[in-house]
Amino acid sequence: MKRYYIRTFGCQMNVNDSQKMAGMLKSLGYEPARSWEEADLILVNTCSVREKPDQKVLSALGEFKKIKNKNPDAIIGVCGCLAQRAGYEILQKAPFIDMVFGTTNIHHLPQLLKEAQAGNKAVEIIEDIDENETELDRYPTVRDSIYTAYVTIIRGCDKKCTYCIVPYTRGRERSRRIGEILQEVQWLVEDGVKEIHLIGQNVTAYGKDLGDVKFHELLYAVADIEGVERIRFTTGHPRDLDEETIKAMAEIPQVCEYLHLPIQAGSDRILKAMDRGYTQKEYLKKIELLRKYIPDIALSTDIIVGFPGETYQDYMETIKVLKEVEYDQVFAFKYSPRPGTPAAQMPVTEDSETVSRWLSDLINIQKEITFKKNRAYENKVVEVLIEEEKDGKLTGRTRTNKLVHIDGEHNLLGEIVKVRISKANRFSLEGELAEKLV
Repeated sequence: MKRYYIRTFGCQMNVNDSQKMAGMLKSLGYEPARSWEEADLILVNTCSVREKPDQKVLSALGEFKKIKNKNPDAIIGVCGCLAQRAGYEILQKAPFIDMVFGTTNIHHLPQLLKEAQAGNKAVEIIEDIDENETELDRYPTVRDSIYTAYVTIIRGCDKKCTYCIVPYTRGRERSRRIGEILQEVQWLVEDGVKEIHLIGQNVTAYGKDLGDVKFHELLYAVADIEGVERIRFTTGHPRDLDEETIKAMAEIPQVCEYLHLPIQAGSDRILKAMDRGYTQKEYLKKIELLRKYIPDIALSTDIIVGFPGETYQDYMETIKVLKEVEYDQVFAFKYSPRPGTPAAQMPVTEDSETVSRWLSDLINIQKEITFKKNRAYENKVVEVLIEEEKDGKLTGRTRTNKLVHIDGEHNLLGEIVKVRISKANRFSLEGELAEKLV
C-alpha cells in the first residue's frame, strides 16, 4: 500500500485544495502516512502571499529530500501559489523534485503522478484558467475535522491591490454554480458535518461573474439544507460587503456572529496606494452597519505594517482604527514585497527595525483588546460545537469563533452544547458544561 504526506502552507483555500488532493489520492489507493519519512509521495502545497512562506517551502524541501536516500522511488511534488508563480525557479533550486504544478490544474494530479512514476519530470504550469478545473470539486475531501468542513464557492480575485500576488497566482474570479455547491454541502451533511465554512479569495463577490445569483442568496440556500447547524464564510473584501449580505447574516439562524473583514491599513493615503477602493470612513461605516444588525458580532481583520510610503502618522491611523473597532483578533504582518506586484517597485519609507517596532507595539495593543473582549465572556453561557476530546478535556468553538476548553470526558464529539464560561485567557476560554443542545 502506497502512502502520501501533504505539507500545506497558507490560507484556507490551500487547506481545502490539500483536502481535495488527499481525496484524489485516496481514490488512487493511497493512504495517509503518519510522517513524511514513511511516505511514497510527498506533496508541498505552497503559499506566496508573503516572503516567509516562500523560505519555509525551500527549507521543507531540503528536509524532504532525505526521503530519496531511504526510498529512491519516492516522489516529491510542489504545487500551489508559489509553484504557479515560480515553479521553474523552484525546480532549479531543488532539481530533485519530481512534480511541479500550479493552482488551476490540481485536478491533473493523477496524470502527473503517473508521469512522475514513469521516471519523467512532471511539470505543468498553466497560465490561463483551465475550463475543466471544477473537476477538482467532484473529489471527496479528506478532512482533519469530522464536524466542520470547507466548501470552496469562488476562486480567484478581480481586485488589484498593489501588494497582492493572489490575482496572479489564482487568476480572475470564477464562481461555482450554486447547484454544485449545494450538492457538496448535502454530501458533507450526510457525512456528519455540522458546520459549513464557505471559502474563497473574495467570497462576498460570489455570483457577480455568473449574473444570476448573489452571495446572500447562497447563504439562504445553504441554510435551507437540513442538517446544516452552522455557517461561516471567509474571506470577503469590504467593497463587496453589502447591506443585503449583512441582513442575511442577521436573519439566518445558522450564520455565526463572526466576520473576518480585512482593513490592511487605517490611513486613507496608504489605502489609496494599496488600491483598496475604500476610505477609513467607508470601512468604519461597514463596521457600524454590522453592529447595527448584529450587535454581538465578533470581528477579526488583516493589517499590513510598513507598506511603501507609510509614515508614523499613517501607522497611527491604523492604531486609531484598532482602538475604535476593538477587533476580537488581528492578523498583522510586516509588508513583504511580492515579485511582479506594483508595490514591489515602490520605495519603502521606514527601515525594517522601525517597522518591526511598530508591529510589536500594534500586537501588544491588540493583545490587551483581545483579553478585554474575552473577559466579557466570563459567567456567560455560550453555544459550543465540540470538535475534539483529548486528555480529559473537550475543545470547541463558540459561534463567535472563540476557542473553548471544557473539563471532563462526556462523549459529546460533534454535539452543540451550552457552556458556562468560568475563565478567560488571552487567546481562549475555559468553561463548564451547562446543557446539550443538538
